[in-house]
Amino acid sequence: MTEPEINIGILASKEIRFDLYGEFNSNFGTDKCSGNYKAVLEEGKIAVYKDDKKAGKSDEIIFTPNDIDIESFVLYDVVIGKNFHWQKKERQRFRGTLRLFIEDGNITAVNIIPLEEYLASVIASEMNANSSPELLKAHAVISRSWILSQLEKKKETTKHVNELISDDEIIRWYDSTNHQNYDFCSDDHCQRYQGITRIINENVYNAVENTRGIVLTYEDKVCDTRYSKCCGGITESYENVWEPIRVRYLVSITDYKFEIDGIEYDLTKEKNAEKWINISPHAFCNTADAKILQQVLNDYDRQTEFFRWKVEYSQDELSSIIKEKSGIDFGHIIDLEPVKRGYSGRIIKLKIRGAKKTLTVGKELEIRRWLSPTHLYSSAFTVLKEEIKDNIPAKFILKGAGWGHGVGLCQIGAAAMSNIGYLFDEILSHYFKGAKIKKIY
Repeated sequence: MTEPEINIGILASKEIRFDLYGEFNSNFGTDKCSGNYKAVLEEGKIAVYKDDKKAGKSDEIIFTPNDIDIESFVLYDVVIGKNFHWQKKERQRFRGTLRLFIEDGNITAVNIIPLEEYLASVIASEMNANSSPELLKAHAVISRSWILSQLEKKKETTKHVNELISDDEIIRWYDSTNHQNYDFCSDDHCQRYQGITRIINENVYNAVENTRGIVLTYEDKVCDTRYSKCCGGITESYENVWEPIRVRYLVSITDYKFEIDGIEYDLTKEKNAEKWINISPHAFCNTADAKILQQVLNDYDRQTEFFRWKVEYSQDELSSIIKEKSGIDFGHIIDLEPVKRGYSGRIIKLKIRGAKKTLTVGKELEIRRWLSPTHLYSSAFTVLKEEIKDNIPAKFILKGAGWGHGVGLCQIGAAAMSNIGYLFDEILSHYFKGAKIKKIY
């Protein structure tokens, strides 16, 4: 196998401003392109202007660097953290080819870049470039594995069902295979990819080069290696978050060296899950060590509690959020009842009882979307109702555990493991049971 090129969707807008640094070839002229540009829609085509003078017009615009190691381009107003609490716009710098095309009434900017170059930016975006070498190497392997497994999945002709809807249930799950005109997006939906700005030293490049072509495999197939910020002490199984298929290397594990006496670890049982969420058990990811957290969390990420957290809503707030996010008028919310929990305590099915309507929603991401203006940190939570009058609570308190879906590698847990001396292969073996490390190119 040879190293593939990756197409990443970065930005979609009616107008895109960008700068070309160095010399780029274009598909609309023979002159070398460099400097300040903007692209706008004109009469169904993309018009490119340099310093307010039209430089070209076409259905598709491509800028290719002469030398990927020297040339770069900057995109303005790139949205990161879409629909999350840290959403904002950034100016980001990239290497590789810039492709502009029309999609859904907007101009879409796509970066085309070799996989290993892409990986360096992913790791620096997902982690801190100053992270420990073992953590960076572990993340390089799982990011590479996930990319290659998704590229293989996209070749499948079978249409995957991602929702089950009836009169009393709406069950949805989300994956990266719905990008039609490029391989991956640049945000948390796929993997964070925020250009080369965050690569502030050689650590990331060293981690990528030292693991070049290395992936995790299971039964001779590249593993679909998932990861999230914080599992909350126990990881979740694949089938409880995405399609109902058992993936043997993405099973639930306790995020510690051993199981602790006195704790009931079957969190599919409501009583055990409630007790688990309301304690702070030993776990690799249960840490407040700034040295560990700064390896995984960017500045905007550190604004939240993650191992255990709490959200409070008034009746008006909660009923309004659910109506807006679901499109369904439940009336006053009477109760939020866990119907099914996964192995990590994450709610897979939640029954929403309203004065006007009762409906069960799942899976975990849909629940998180319905119960927050952005996203709840996870679906592992308990519900406390207060100030109940005429069967209607005036206040809801959600106490939760973890950040993200919880499947596969726990980033904060992995950072803690590297901090106490675990090697990258030991970290991978902990989170992906039965998977093997293999160099494929």
